[in-house]
Amino acid sequence: MSSSDQYWALPDGISEALPDEAWRLETLRRELLDIYATWGYQLVMPPLVEYIKSLNTGVGSNLDIQTFKVTDQQTGRMMGIRADMTPQIARIDAHKLQTDQPNRLCYIGSVLRTRPQNEGGTRAPLQVGAELFGHEGLDSDFEVMSLLLATLEHCKVGSLTLDLGHVGIFRELAKQAEFSSEQEQIFSDMLSRKALPEINEWLSASDIPAPVREMLAQLPLLYGPVSMLEQAKTTLKNATQPVHESLDYLSRLSQRLQSIFPECKLHIDLTELSGYSYHTGIVYAVYASETGKEIARGGRYDGAGKLFGRSRPATGFSTNLRLLSSSAEIPPRISNKILAPADDDVQLEKLITQLRKQGECVIRQLSGCDMSSQQVNANRQIIQKNDQWIVEEV
Repeated sequence: MSSSDQYWALPDGISEALPDEAWRLETLRRELLDIYATWGYQLVMPPLVEYIKSLNTGVGSNLDIQTFKVTDQQTGRMMGIRADMTPQIARIDAHKLQTDQPNRLCYIGSVLRTRPQNEGGTRAPLQVGAELFGHEGLDSDFEVMSLLLATLEHCKVGSLTLDLGHVGIFRELAKQAEFSSEQEQIFSDMLSRKALPEINEWLSASDIPAPVREMLAQLPLLYGPVSMLEQAKTTLKNATQPVHESLDYLSRLSQRLQSIFPECKLHIDLTELSGYSYHTGIVYAVYASETGKEIARGGRYDGAGKLFGRSRPATGFSTNLRLLSSSAEIPPRISNKILAPADDDVQLEKLITQLRKQGECVIRQLSGCDMSSQQVNANRQIIQKNDQWIVEEV
């Protein structure tokens, strides 16, 4: 890096929005908030920083390594710059907006992470999300997933693949196998990597009862189209009742999604364990079929507000506004500009004010600066004729 570069270079994974991109991002932000309002979701704006204990509580407990820490110079307490807004929304529902009724909240804002989630990715996404608190069941999961798919449809993302799982299935099998916390963590890591040789070797060396061991060995093979769920019910026939309830839940949810969103490809994966430490039910990720890149994720995380004083059912999703804006159809900025002279005449000022109130873009010339209509892409200009200020075509 040259001596001059150090003054303008941005850190890796950090970017800024220049005028054209900023216009696209802000326009899309407004459009999405309007959509969410029609679904009954209220906008909240949590702070950029909070005390670290609050950010790393409950649903945020796995974010510690992703959180930049700073010291509050007024109190000496440790604060964190948010790496994810979901923990903040859970705090707001539990502590600030106390209600026994379902609570629908949405948000759009910057987050900052110590490292990108994907190689070469951003460390400062513009996070978009919606959360539904206070209802446990298929209706709320389906509503939030429908809102996510409506978001992606509005942004013209293209063909989609929704990867759907349920953490309750492995969690119950782990109980049936009487795993310790350490064993559960080791095995869930192997499952997430679909490390079949490691899994088979690990199970062979264990003293887990044969029926449970066989189900755990088959679990990483249980993925595919929705029809795979029938196979899963047979493969996991010796599992406890909660496992079968989770499989039935996935079947009903999948059927409902397919009936309303037939164009979305649905893929079931019983080893989808993202956010396993805090998710309590379904988990899902949405991929752009053309690129295979993840563009959104979500799931159920009941009880997230417990440490804030109220344990409530919760389900939600999040995505990145910058990612969505790359495919969204955004109307152009005002292209019909008017060039106004550098004159302090009162009648000219009144005309310019009136034009701007009508939504026109009026650019004033500046004294001592020779500015032509071509330089500012103006197709009209204000001139004085017969002591009157008028707008005429260039």
